[in-house]
Amino acid sequence: MSSDTPTRIQVGATAGTAAYEVVVGRRLLGELPGLIGPDARRVAVVHPKALTALAERIRADLAGAGRRVLAVPVPDAEEAKTAEVAARCWQALGQAGFTRTDVIVGVGGGATTDLTGFVAASWLRGVRWIAVPTTVLGMVDAAVGGKTGINTAEGKNLVGAFHPPAGVLCDLTALDTLPAADYAGGLAEIVKAGFIADPAILDLIERDPAAARTPGGPHTAELIERSIQVKADVVSSDLKESGLREILNYGHTLAHAIEKNEDYTWRHGAAVSVGMVFAAELGRLAGRLDDATAARHRAVLDAVGLPLTYRGDQWPRLLAAMRVDKKSRGDTLRFIVLDGLARPGVLTGPDEETLRAAYRAVAA
Repeated sequence: MSSDTPTRIQVGATAGTAAYEVVVGRRLLGELPGLIGPDARRVAVVHPKALTALAERIRADLAGAGRRVLAVPVPDAEEAKTAEVAARCWQALGQAGFTRTDVIVGVGGGATTDLTGFVAASWLRGVRWIAVPTTVLGMVDAAVGGKTGINTAEGKNLVGAFHPPAGVLCDLTALDTLPAADYAGGLAEIVKAGFIADPAILDLIERDPAAARTPGGPHTAELIERSIQVKADVVSSDLKESGLREILNYGHTLAHAIEKNEDYTWRHGAAVSVGMVFAAELGRLAGRLDDATAARHRAVLDAVGLPLTYRGDQWPRLLAAMRVDKKSRGDTLRFIVLDGLARPGVLTGPDEETLRAAYRAVAA
């Protein structure tokens, strides 16, 4: 891909929602006014405090084009995904007189775009919003697909709505200054896409793991584009997670429990990495996944610097947290497992001894 030619990935229309594009490339902020459209008089730019300088650039550009721009700073990372922060955003929109034709722009990582989308979904029962993700995780996961939400004391993303954006701008330039740990964390969702749908992703990583760990690697754009394409294909056919979309939760049942147990101080990607090792072992013990593919999880995730273990003494707390996971049905736990490479399926109601045995594979 030429650095001057962005890649455009279409996310198809579903019932009641319009199709939109995910644009991947460099120096993409010039596309923002076109996405906002001519009818919006006001634009709110929601951003973490760490990205105040970038948000000010966007504000100045849009103000120069005649828009009334409201900057809405929010806390960094998961601290933004609370009802209190959402309420502050609603207050700012109300005080600025935001109407149904106005637009909200979310600039930042996955937590920021999750919050922004939820605020947009709930303000006046739904206004347009645009995602400008600035992390790998935000680009390949949170900003694509229309899932929006906030956390509660009881769990992650338990309050939310399906509200797809009007467009997504994945400007790879933002990754050049991303801390190494944050960059590696985003790779967990890329690896997930490889295991559930596109093994070419795994081949690219295994060919040069060191290059995969850095934004300057020769395959960075391709890895991100392939991962986005996997998600776009899935959500285009199942926006509201009534069937196929569940496969995107591979590794996430345990991951969300770990995040809750750590009071959201663990990076999402780190938790998903441990969750995938657990899911692979669970699939293996259930007779669904072969030994080699289960072992490949550990090898690939370790090669890009992601964790493989979590505290062994926390199993009772994690099991309790998983029982309130969104994928559970009543008292029955449900997990996405693999029946082979790129062959995801559902494992319903595994017995507690099998679950405990699978956890021993990740227990530190």
